[in-house]
Order: sequence, then C-alpha cells, then structure tokens
Amino acid sequence: MPSKDGYKYAREDRPRSQRIADRVLGLDEQTLKDELDRVLRDFSGRHRNVSSLFLRRFHEVEGIDICECQVSDEQALLIGAHFCHEYSYEAAALFNPSIVAHPDQSDVPDGAMRFVLSLRGVGEGHISSITFRTGLCLADGSITINPPSPRPVVLATEDIFAERGPDAGIRVKCDGSHDLSEIVIFPTTPSQRSGIEDLRLVRFMADDGTATYHGTYTAFSGQAIRQELLSTPDFRHFELRPLQGDATASKGMALFPRPIDGKFSMLGREDNENIWFLTSTDMHDWSGGAKAVDPRWPWEFVQIGNCGSPIEIEEGWLVITHGVGAVRNYCIGACLLDRNNPAKLLARTTQPLLRSDMDEREGYVPNVAYSCGSMLHGRRLVLPYALADSFTTFVTIELDQLLAAMD
Repeated sequence: MPSKDGYKYAREDRPRSQRIADRVLGLDEQTLKDELDRVLRDFSGRHRNVSSLFLRRFHEVEGIDICECQVSDEQALLIGAHFCHEYSYEAAALFNPSIVAHPDQSDVPDGAMRFVLSLRGVGEGHISSITFRTGLCLADGSITINPPSPRPVVLATEDIFAERGPDAGIRVKCDGSHDLSEIVIFPTTPSQRSGIEDLRLVRFMADDGTATYHGTYTAFSGQAIRQELLSTPDFRHFELRPLQGDATASKGMALFPRPIDGKFSMLGREDNENIWFLTSTDMHDWSGGAKAVDPRWPWEFVQIGNCGSPIEIEEGWLVITHGVGAVRNYCIGACLLDRNNPAKLLARTTQPLLRSDMDEREGYVPNVAYSCGSMLHGRRLVLPYALADSFTTFVTIELDQLLAAMD
C-alpha cells in the first residue's frame, strides 16, 4: 500500500534528505577528506568562497530537512554540498536589454559615459532572471562591454513588509559581489516562481534632487503575471515590491524619470494593444489612465508598446516603441509625446527604425526585435536591442536624424 505521502517506497522513519546526510556521516575519515577535497577542487574555480557557501547550505537544512546533529567541519561542508546545485541562468537566451548611466562616472575617458546594462537571462525550465553587464559609450559613439565575471554571486534575500502578507516584497543584498556582472536576481517569491521578465530601468530624479534607480518588470507565477518594481540606490542593495491597481495586471509598464506636476507618471499597456499614460500619487499604485498612442501602421497593427522609459529632450518625451505586425513580427519605432501633457502625441515614425532581417529571424523566439530601454549620450541615442530573443546588440542614432524621421 502507498504511504500517506503517496510514494509506495517512501520511508517515513527516514526521509530521503536524512538518508543522504547519513551516507555522508557514514564515511570513514580518509574517504571523507578525499571526497571533500575533490568537491572543493572541482567547484572553487566556479564560485567565490565555495566553502562558506556549502557551510551556509548545511545550516539552512539542519533541523529542517535533516535532523540536528553533531558533525565535524568536514562533514558539515560535504553534507551542505549535497544539498546544492548549480543553475545556468543564461544558458537558453540573453535578451531584452535596458540601459542607464552608471552611478559611478569616475575615471572614464573624455567624452565617454559608463553604463549599466540589464538583461533577461533564460535558463533551464524557461525561468527568467535579471542579470547585468557594464560598459562604456565612447565619445565617437562606439560601445565596449566589460567581460562578465565567471563567478556569479548567490544573493541573500529577506522578506519585507511581512505584516502585509507572504508576497509583499523582498530585499536583496549584494555585499559579497566584486563586480556588477556577478549579481543575478533570481525569482524567489510566489508571484515570480516562473520568472522575472523584461526589466525597464530608469534613473529617477525626485523633486528634492535625490536619484534612485527604478525598474518595472513582469513577475510570472506560472499561472498569472503582474507588474512589480525594483528599486536600488547603488546596484548593490535592491528592493523588489509588487505594484497595485487595475493597470498592473499586464506587461510593459515604464516609469517616467521624474515627477510631472507633482505626480509619478507611467506608460502602460493594460489593454495589450495601445500605449496608455498614467499618473499616481503613490509609486506602487496605478489605475485608470488615458490612451496616448494606438496602432496606426501595418507593422504595429497587432499591438504597440513602449521599449523602456520615456527620455526627456527639448522637443518633448521621446519614447522608443515596439510594434507587432503580421506573423508576430516585432519591429522597433519611436514617437514623441508632449512634455507638459504626455497623453498628447506629437509625432511618430512611419516606418520601423529596426526590424530583423532574414539572417536574424531564427532564435529562441523568431521574428523579434525588442528593447527594454535606451539612453542619451549628448544628442545621440544609445539603443541596445535583442534579436529573436536570443542575443543582444547595440545601435546608436543621432537624435536630430531620428526626429526628422517622424511624421
């Protein structure tokens, strides 16, 4: 007869996790030492402070998954190693980039700008994480990307606002990282269980002059999606909180870089077809809104949405857009909104700025050209974008040339 947990061969007196620990505890001293040396040798080049990682994992499972026990340091490390596994968070795809100026602009070449690039990495099981790169946009418009660190950091999280419920938000601490490319924000809450998708970063300047980096993203639980907000002052300490309101149950929200008339402002796509302009007195609560841009040209007949936060220029609010046309073909365009009334459309591109060509259509998701954010370097637009949801590249466009292409 099956046991009460449904497994015919389960041993209720000794759960599997405990049996694994017992096998380690049953090793003689020399075998234990040899096996631990081998494991440490195999993984010390892949992780910083791998011994600390294994020991922390042992203490996480002791008394919960396995019985509390008297163990040597070597036994604790090897037990902890048996309850760890690696995850290749970019193994399947790396796409949908967003870009902002780096908070540290020291020691950059004349006329250059250091930037932070966020990306959506997809690994085993189609799970999406947030990953980062850094680089320079040089005075001539060329782009250099710093090589990523081979040692991603395992991040510590903690619940915040626990009194509001089990899924009210988390803080992420990255004090152990040496390089921004080591930081990976992996889904941990119930709402994020199947992925954190399409971060749209913006440097937000409050009315009091303080700057904070915010980024809206889509949290996917496996059954439902919702918009959430990442906030960080320094790209080392992060806060992730859900957004509330009837406009937040879809994809593609993007925050304006400053308050407008004393209110927070956002672009959204709550009807999955048009771009909407929303305002709120609470950055975490969004409802209502006014339609600002709707599909007009064949390459956006299915839907139109933003490719990141609006960029303030002398002429108004520049919005890089995506349009979806026949055969779910994604293209990138642009429009200009009124600076004082962003619900008012001033001009838009009549043809796509970018579309995938025949050699670039195949990939993780075919026929897609997409971005989650761009930035200005002087009067030059720096636009990172992904093709076929598989890889990311850059294009730079002179702002005057872009505006001239609008009607």
